Amino acid sequence: MAKTEHPMQALAAYLPDGSFEDTVNYINHYKVHLTVTKKRQSVLGDYRHSAIGKNHRISINGNLNKYEFLITLLHELAHLLTFEKFANKVEPHGKEWKHFYGSLLADFLQKNIFPADISNALYKTIHNPAATANGETDLLKVLRNYNIVKKEGFAIVEDVATGSLFETEKGRIFKKGMKRRKRYECLEIKTGRLYSFSSIAEVKLIEASN
Repeated sequence: MAKTEHPMQALAAYLPDGSFEDTVNYINHYKVHLTVTKKRQSVLGDYRHSAIGKNHRISINGNLNKYEFLITLLHELAHLLTFEKFANKVEPHGKEWKHFYGSLLADFLQKNIFPADISNALYKTIHNPAATANGETDLLKVLRNYNIVKKEGFAIVEDVATGSLFETEKGRIFKKGMKRRKRYECLEIKTGRLYSFSSIAEVKLIEASN
């Protein structure tokens, strides 16, 4: 997968106004090797802790809007801070990580960087953040409103009518089923198999034929 190394000044293009200086301070202080990647299906960002002769490494998907990019970066920085204090002695998304992530979010929320709707969504999750982005359904739905590129004919699974057909990026066709906890059980038309979809997975709508 292609990765792009970004000098600190170039990083400003990916961040919302008012967040660059504080973000760079963290990156420089902890000697983070930051890369911006192409879109990845399974993750928005990734952290790899430092080893002998190597720096901490963080990668963030470059297709995210500025607010989602910053929030994802803070998520990964929280992993770094957790490792700095506890190494591998605690769970990856345990109470220690939640403490650091919540503290980072609280700090950046005080800087009035985020629009009101994003701030409200962050305040709701700040004390008990989810381990993955897909666990923050309400927050991600708000963040998607700030995507520059709007895809015609696409919707998130949660907004697809039950029983309707949709197509994934790989061309597989599914019928939306019932919600099971936070995910939707959907039937693949070709195989008859059931698959679980995140509420905020983006899919292409298929119009019903007459």
